[in-house]
Amino acid sequence: MDTINDFFLTLSSFLWGWPMIILLLGTHVFLTFRLRIPQRKLFTGILLSVKKDDKAQGDVSQFGALATALAATIGTGNIVGVATAVALGGPGAVLWCWLTGIFGMSTKYAEGLLAVKYRVRGEDGRTYGGPMYALERGLGLKWLAVLFAVFTGLASFGIGCTVQANSIALLASETFGIPEWIVGIFICVLTASVILGGVKAIARVCTVLVPFMALLYIVGCIVILIMNGNYVWPALELIVRSAFNPSAAGGGFVGATVMMAARYGIARGLFSNESGMGSAPIVAAAAQTRNPVRQALVSSTGTFWDTVVICALTGIVLVSSILAYPDITYADGAALTKVAFSKIPYVGAPLLAFGILTFAFSTILGWSYYGESAVNYIEGRRINRFYRILYIVALFFGSIINLDIIWNIADTMNALMAIPNLVALLLLSGVAARETKKYLWGNRLDEEMEEEQQS
Repeated sequence: MDTINDFFLTLSSFLWGWPMIILLLGTHVFLTFRLRIPQRKLFTGILLSVKKDDKAQGDVSQFGALATALAATIGTGNIVGVATAVALGGPGAVLWCWLTGIFGMSTKYAEGLLAVKYRVRGEDGRTYGGPMYALERGLGLKWLAVLFAVFTGLASFGIGCTVQANSIALLASETFGIPEWIVGIFICVLTASVILGGVKAIARVCTVLVPFMALLYIVGCIVILIMNGNYVWPALELIVRSAFNPSAAGGGFVGATVMMAARYGIARGLFSNESGMGSAPIVAAAAQTRNPVRQALVSSTGTFWDTVVICALTGIVLVSSILAYPDITYADGAALTKVAFSKIPYVGAPLLAFGILTFAFSTILGWSYYGESAVNYIEGRRINRFYRILYIVALFFGSIINLDIIWNIADTMNALMAIPNLVALLLLSGVAARETKKYLWGNRLDEEMEEEQQS
C-alpha cells in the first residue's frame, strides 16, 4: 500500500504541478479573449440564475443546476485550502487565487455553453450532457469521452465521497465526541434520502442548502473583518504587494517567492472553483434553458461566487487576522483558520464547524450526480441504482478509515478529468465563439435552440 500511495502521490504532484497550472490558466486567458470577455455580463448571469423559465427544455431550473454545481465546488477547500495557500505561498497567494477566479469565469462559461449545445434527450425524457457528449458529438472522439467518464466516476468516490465523509466524521468526533462509525451511518442515511431521488431531488436540496450555508459563512467572515477593521486595508495592501514581492510580508513569509505565491494561489483557485475540470457542465446540461448562452452565463457565476467572493473573503479574513494577532501560528492552514474564527466570541468555533460540515455534505450530493452521470454514459441507466448504493456504502467506509491514499488517487483522477475536458474546450472554442456572437453579442438571449433526441 505504501508503494501504491507513493506512486499516486508522485503522479498527483506532477499532474497538479506547473504544466497543469499553465494549461488551465492559459485556457482561462485564451477563452476570455476568444469569447470577447464574457465576464462583462456577470450581472446578466446573476439575474438569469434566479429567473424561472418553465417553457425552456431541461430537468431542473437554472438556479437548481447552479446550486448543485456550487454544492460540489464550495467545499472545505474554500475554508482550509485558502489558509494552506497563505501558509505556503504567503499573503500574495490570495491575489493569485482571486485572479484565477476572474479569468476562470470564461472557462466555466464555455463549459456550460458546450454542455447545453451538445446535450441530448434520451428516450426516458431526461436530459444528458457534459464533456463526454461534447467530445463525442462535437469532435467524434468517443474514446476520449469514455476516458473522461471513467476518470469522473472514479473521482466521485474520492474527492466527492470518501474524503468528504472522513472530514465530517473527524470533525464531529473531535468537536462533539461522537464515534466516527455513528457519524458514518448518519451520513449514509441522510445522503440516501436525497440521492435516491435523482437529480431533481438533489437540486431541490441544494437550492435550499447552498444559499443558506454560503450566506452564513459570508456573514461570519464579515463579522471577523469588522473586528479586524483597523487591519483590513493593510491586509489588502499586503496581499497585493506580496503577490509580486513576498518578502514584503515579513515574519515567517520571508522565505516565500513570487513563484511560490503564484503556484499555491493559482492551484488553490483552480482546484476550488473546478473551472476547466469538466464537472460542473454535467449538471449544467440538465438546466431548463432556452439556448446554450443563457446557461453559460449562469454557470460562469458559479466561479464568481466560489472564488471571487468566498475564497477572497476567506483570504482577507486570514491575512487581517495574522496582522491583528501576531501570535497566530500560520504554518498550518487548518490551525490558522480555526484561530481566526475562534476570535468571534461564543459562536466562532461552532460557525466554522457548521460551515465545514455543510460544505462537505453539499459536495457529497453534487459529486454523486457527476459520478452517476459518468457511469450512465458508459453503461446506461440500468446500473444507476447500483452506483447509488455503492456510493452510499463508500461514504460509511470513508468515515472510519485512513484516507491518505484515497486523497492522492482522487487528486490524480481530478487532474486526469481536466485533460479531455480542456481538449474539448480548446478544439470547440470556435463553436463557443459562434454561439456567443449569435446569442450574447447579437442580443438574442431570448431565442430558443432546437433540442436533439438521443439515438
